[in-house]
Amino acid sequence: MGKKLYVGNLPFSATEQILNDSFAECGTVASVKIITDRDSGRSKGFGFVEMSTDAEAMSAIEKFNGADYEGRAMTVNEAKPMAPRDNSAGGGRSGGGGFFGGRNSRY
Repeated sequence: MGKKLYVGNLPFSATEQILNDSFAECGTVASVKIITDRDSGRSKGFGFVEMSTDAEAMSAIEKFNGADYEGRAMTVNEAKPMAPRDNSAGGGRSGGGGFFGGRNSRY
């Protein structure tokens, strides 16, 4: 099982192909994804690279973390699982609803 790496502080000119070619120096790249803004399509300056083995992932971290990419020091480390989102902060509803608050209520 490979490791997914977080790659941050990327210039907006970075492409998935460039990342793939660069990280391939450390081993087999299983996947590459640069995160883009859904409205503009522009890179958000970070992405993920998945290496095929743990050893290749560690090699990539050692080689590329802090490395210069077009004047920017890249951040490369093991990606952390995405935390569940909390929908209670205004986005979600907590039940009830309707006119004057919910089911079986009388005014």
